[in-house]
Amino acid sequence: MKLRANGIHLYVDDSGADGSQNERPVVLLIMGLGMQFIGWPMEFVQPLVDAGYRVVRYDNRDIGLSEGFEHAGKRNLVWESLRARFGLRVRSAYTLQDMANDALGLLDALGIAQAHVVGASMGGMIAQRVAATAPERVLSLTSIMSSSGARGLPGPRPEIASGLIRRPPGRSEDALVDFSLGFIKLIASPDYPHEPTALATRVRTGIQRAYRPDGVMRQLLAIGADRDRPTVLSKIKSPTLVLHGEADKLVPIACGQDTARRIPGARFVPIPGMGHDLPPQVSALLTGHIIPFLKSAGRPA
Repeated sequence: MKLRANGIHLYVDDSGADGSQNERPVVLLIMGLGMQFIGWPMEFVQPLVDAGYRVVRYDNRDIGLSEGFEHAGKRNLVWESLRARFGLRVRSAYTLQDMANDALGLLDALGIAQAHVVGASMGGMIAQRVAATAPERVLSLTSIMSSSGARGLPGPRPEIASGLIRRPPGRSEDALVDFSLGFIKLIASPDYPHEPTALATRVRTGIQRAYRPDGVMRQLLAIGADRDRPTVLSKIKSPTLVLHGEADKLVPIACGQDTARRIPGARFVPIPGMGHDLPPQVSALLTGHIIPFLKSAGRPA
């Protein structure tokens, strides 16, 4: 369904809404850069529903079926990266704080007072800002394969960094699928490979649903413009779990360790053999940590 939140339209999926939804504690899932809500696989969602949670997923602004920002135009990503390297402000169409306000507006639109907030990659950054902005709304925070954004942390390898901004060689559906699979191969979990046919089907489904590369670039600039989050993290009061793959080549594990260090009382759990993706086996490992953590964090007031 499409809802209006924070002044824009967001496309939302509400799982576990079986008539008793108002009695179920809510888990809000926030996906990462360029990823639609279907990027949360059912192997991740269903265990949460089975454990008694109402799971809300949504397409971030500028991605999937949510409202786009084409009117904001495109900026030169290389030039903005150079500005960041010299300590100048990155100019972006919107900020991660705007995207955190989207999440809070979505909870308002659904009549949800409090939720467990779970974010992956860029979604973890947004979730961190949600927890810092509205601590009374956040029962717990789970940050997966994400970062504090602090200067000096290691970044992706050059071939992965260039893959983030490289354009596909063609615009046919097959070319886009092959291009996406090539990038996933670079960042995938080495100990937990995807079943190739199932992965290709998931990628094709996402491209058929929506393909918005300019939105990805605007989101990437929003990440680059988010300079003060390292100091904001100390304001988080919610129980916090930080999960990170030891084999993550896109956002190295030091980024997750730094996130946990900056959030008071956060618990850090490294996941051996996990990269920067959510294959079925990794989803099972993550929910195996997350569900007990959510239960320990308690129910809504």
